Amino acid sequence: MTQAVAGEVVLSVNGTEKRVPAGWTLGDLLASLGLDARSIVIEHNGTILRDRSSYASLELSADDTLEIVHFVGGG
Repeated sequence: MTQAVAGEVVLSVNGTEKRVPAGWTLGDLLASLGLDARSIVIEHNGTILRDRSSYASLELSADDTLEIVHFVGGG
């Protein structure tokens, strides 16, 4: 991964490098991506996050790896 500049955190989101402001939470990231927590599943550093209420308080760290899976309706 690339080095972050001051005030930034570099992490991986679905295999793509993403830079976010230091101090951002998972909830901040989801809001910036326009994602609704009710329609996704997130794996954070290899662990599936089951408690969606924790997204607002989970602070992102350098080198975190996130995999975000969207539910798609159909029929």
